[in-house]
Amino acid sequence: MPRLLSRLAVAGTAVVLAAGLTSPTAALAAAKPAERARALSWVAMGDSFTAGVIEATGAETEPRDGCARTVESYPEIIRRDLGALTDLRNVSCSGATTENVRATKLSPLGRPLPPLGTDPNAPYPPVPPQIDSAGPDTDLITVGVGGNDLGFGQILLDCIELGATHLGQGTPCKDKYDTQLPSRLGQLRTDYAAMLTALQAKAPSAKVITVGYPHLIPEDATHCQYGNLLHFATVTTGDLAWARTAILEPLNAVIARSSTDHGDTFVDLYPASAGHSVCDPDHWLDGILTSVLPLRYGLVHPNARGQAGAAAAVERAVLGG
Repeated sequence: MPRLLSRLAVAGTAVVLAAGLTSPTAALAAAKPAERARALSWVAMGDSFTAGVIEATGAETEPRDGCARTVESYPEIIRRDLGALTDLRNVSCSGATTENVRATKLSPLGRPLPPLGTDPNAPYPPVPPQIDSAGPDTDLITVGVGGNDLGFGQILLDCIELGATHLGQGTPCKDKYDTQLPSRLGQLRTDYAAMLTALQAKAPSAKVITVGYPHLIPEDATHCQYGNLLHFATVTTGDLAWARTAILEPLNAVIARSSTDHGDTFVDLYPASAGHSVCDPDHWLDGILTSVLPLRYGLVHPNARGQAGAAAAVERAVLGG
């Protein structure tokens, strides 16, 4: 049995499961206290797609440190699902890059809330590199990061502005950024590999699960309404199609390849979230805004349904060995 599962297993679990108790918490409850393995030592790392951030993923967890972790983010959902089976340290943080995971502090901005647009409690003190929360006794690391390395947030802002100045026509964002992306993706490959190497060195016994990014933009970008703040505001149709194929899909490919090269497990959120993009009726991701009245920011992030979908996929990877 893999070391990770041995931390989740209890004496007699196979018998209990054969009898029809299929949930890990039910198996844990059925075992005598003296027979229980110690709780799985798990560190959840990542950026805002892991932390939650937006109001559509619930209240912030306490204590607040500016990272904007929320109660409906996927690490917190899994924490509730697995209960006493896990001992989770959730150090994910909005704005994090691979470097913030591996080596450098991050000065978090907090959660943007109207009417101010910025967190009224900001600025926050810098938070340590996320790797500092892992060690030789860590059994599991999950990490979802990489988008900020490519500067995806700034590219999106520029696409909104350029789309407005071009009245929704053409591909002005592609024209600005397309030649820059190969070098950015190349640097991400180097930095992501360095991060995974550092995690394996810091926690040599840990199973490392990397988490990709969901299907933000539909296969048919014409489903997104130009000027709709619940979608991508004034990003042109052509730039949305470009961003999907030139940014998001290559980003996931870099994460997947680096994970395979390091012997780690990659959780691909892209296929399951197809048909649930920002512009789909049953959307797992919110657009620039979650709602207009009341005014709530979405910031093109997973909502509670999207985080639940990620939780299901990551939990399967955790329990799968």
